[in-house]
Amino acid sequence: MLGACRWLALEVKYPEPVVDFYRRVLDTPVVAESEREVAVAVGGGSELRFRRPDGVPRGGLHTHYALSCPSNAYDAWWDRLDEEFDLQEMDFGGMRSLYFYDPADNCVEVGSRADPTDSGDPELSGIFEVVFEVEDLPTAESFYTDLGFEVVDRGEDRKRTRLTTGPFDIELWEPHLGLANARGGVHVDVGVVSQNPVQAADSVAARVTRRERVEEGLRIRDPDGHYLTLVDQ
Repeated sequence: MLGACRWLALEVKYPEPVVDFYRRVLDTPVVAESEREVAVAVGGGSELRFRRPDGVPRGGLHTHYALSCPSNAYDAWWDRLDEEFDLQEMDFGGMRSLYFYDPADNCVEVGSRADPTDSGDPELSGIFEVVFEVEDLPTAESFYTDLGFEVVDRGEDRKRTRLTTGPFDIELWEPHLGLANARGGVHVDVGVVSQNPVQAADSVAARVTRRERVEEGLRIRDPDGHYLTLVDQ
C-alpha cells in the first residue's frame, strides 16, 4: 500500500536563488543541505529538494505540482501572493487552487484542503499532487495502477489521467499545455511512503528500467524515466 509524498526533487542550475525565492514567498525553512541539493520543508512531513544537474537521478524540469493549505487559510495565501504574481485560480467544486510560476519555470499550485484542525494560519500542509509527462497514457496508467495507485479521473480528450494513493495524487499527462499553461514534468524524482516497498516494486518488476536499494527505501525508474523511491514506512 502506498501513502503520502515525502519529497519532490526539482532541477535548478543554481539552488541558492531558487531556495531564497521559496523561503521568501512560501516561508519554507531549509531542513537539509549538501553540495548537490538543498531541501526545504513544505509541511505535512514533505520536502522540496532543489538539485543541481550534475548526477542522477536529476530533479524534474518544468514540473507542475501542488501544495496544500488549510481551507480557511486559502484567502490569506491569495492576498499574500497576489501582491507579486498574476495569479490564476480554479474552483474544483468548492476546493480552490491558485497557480503561479517559480524562477525555474515550475508551475506551483496552492490548493485548499479541508482540515478539522484548521487554525486559519497561512501554513502549507504538504505535497498532494505531482504531474508526470508520459509518452503513452494507457501504458503509463497500467504501470501505476499495478504499482498501487487508483485511477480517479480521466480527461475527456484522453490526454491526462489522475491517480491517487489517498493522501497523494499523480497526474499522467501526454505532452500538452494544461491549466495555467503548465506542462508535465520530465525525469521527475519523488519519494512515496510504502508499507512494503519490495512487494510494490515486484508488482512492476518486468517494466522498471532501474531498481536499487537506497538509504531511504527502494528506488525504481519507470518506462518514461521518472524515479520513485518507495520509502520505508
